[in-house]
Amino acid sequence: MQIATEAPSIEQKTRELCQTILDQPSMASIRKRIDTFMADDRAREQYDGLMAKGQALQQKQQMSVQLTGEEINDFEQHRDSLLKNPVTRGFLDAQEELQQVQETIHQYVNKTIELGRIPTDEDLSGGGCGHGCGCHH
Repeated sequence: MQIATEAPSIEQKTRELCQTILDQPSMASIRKRIDTFMADDRAREQYDGLMAKGQALQQKQQMSVQLTGEEINDFEQHRDSLLKNPVTRGFLDAQEELQQVQETIHQYVNKTIELGRIPTDEDLSGGGCGHGCGCHH
């Protein structure tokens, strides 16, 4: 099986990609903001509390229970307070930046496999989904 013999090469190149990602200056900044958040009990409690409130409201909506204005205002006040906390804001921004890195990597790898070549900028900018998609981009 040819894939088995190629796997060490793919694994090595993947490790090199991982190291390249870690070597990016932005990654150190992202890691620092996440670590700062994780070390701040108050910020984590504030974040966890807001997530719990959000989940409770979402469950009510899924059960077709009408949310009260008081519940919505309470959630919005907690959200606004959370967003004013620089530690929590930094954490949220870091999460978003990590997600963008992950999406970019996935997009490149998926397009490479789909096209059988390294994708161009045009390939990645939504110029079509590939052969047989039917979306007519």
